[in-house]
Amino acid sequence: MPTGDHIQKGQPPVWRAALFGLCPECGASTLFDGAVKFEARCRVCSLDYSRYNVGDGPAAFLTLIIGALLIAIALTLDALVRPPIWVHIILWVPLTAAAVVYGLRVGKGALLASEHQRQAAEGRKVDTDD
Repeated sequence: MPTGDHIQKGQPPVWRAALFGLCPECGASTLFDGAVKFEARCRVCSLDYSRYNVGDGPAAFLTLIIGALLIAIALTLDALVRPPIWVHIILWVPLTAAAVVYGLRVGKGALLASEHQRQAAEGRKVDTDD
């Protein structure tokens, strides 16, 4: 069972799987189908990605963090340089969109890889005979 620092051969660490969209089982670059949508399964090792419940949990959290960071940088730039408004628009709109999409890829990839490597699953009720 791969937990903590012990990872089976072929399995990338969580950070590498998240940054590069790698399958948490074989390390192939098959995790995403599009910008932030997971593939149904790995094309190399056939790991079923749909069994993991990642959802869109990281979306609001990442958007707030990225938004706060970019607003702070934009206000600093405005205070130091005073560029015209059109510079802010062509600079910050695409940068914000790219940061949110890449942040979602990394966040969702990290959650899926963590669930896989820790063999996380839905809670189950266990019957005990007392």
